[in-house]
Amino acid sequence: MRYTGPKVKKARRLGFAFTDKDSKILPKRSFAPGQHGQSRSRLSEYGQQLKEKQKAKFLYGVLEKQFYIYFHKAQKQPGVTGDNLIRLLEHRFDNVVFRLGFASTRAQARQLVNHGFFKVNGKNVDIPSYSVRVGDTIVVRENKLKSKFMQTAKEKLKNVKVQDWLDIDSQKLSAKVLSEPTSEQVGNQINTQLIVEHYSRI
Repeated sequence: MRYTGPKVKKARRLGFAFTDKDSKILPKRSFAPGQHGQSRSRLSEYGQQLKEKQKAKFLYGVLEKQFYIYFHKAQKQPGVTGDNLIRLLEHRFDNVVFRLGFASTRAQARQLVNHGFFKVNGKNVDIPSYSVRVGDTIVVRENKLKSKFMQTAKEKLKNVKVQDWLDIDSQKLSAKVLSEPTSEQVGNQINTQLIVEHYSRI
C-alpha cells in the first residue's frame, strides 16, 4: 500500500529530505518522530540496509513488489547493479515528468500522468511506471495545453534547468530523452550498495 501519511514524518523517520519543505524542517528536528524518537539506539547493519531501501522506495514512489522487480531487472543487466537500479527508476515516466519541471514533486507528476496530460512518441500514456527510452519525445496533449495548470507551468519552465540527459522546449511544452541518466547527472543520494547487500540476505 502506498504511504499517504504526513510526508515530513516519513522524512524524519528516514533522516532524508524528500522535498524542499523537509529540507527546512530536518535541521531543526533531525530525530525520528514519536515519544522515543530522540533516544533510539543506533541501527544495526540490517537496519541501515532496510532504511536505505525504504528511502529509495519512498523517493521514487514505488511499492515493495515493484521495487523488487526493478532490482531483479538491475541484477540481470550488465554493469553495476546499483547504478542499473537508479537508471531504471529514473526512466519511470512520472520521474521524467518531474525531472523536466512539469511538476514540483514526483507525487504531483504521477497525478498528471494518471490524468492523461502527456503523449510519448505521439501516443497517449497515462501509466506512471511506463519506462521511457533514449530518443523518446514527450509532449503535452492538445486538450491540456490551455489548462490553468499548464499555463502556470509554462511560465515556471522558463527558469527550469533540466539535467543533461533530458531536453525541454518550454514554449512548445515538448521534451526529449537525450541519453541514459548517470548517477552523477541525477545527483544520486541513495547508497545503492546497502540495497544490494539487503537483497543478498534474502
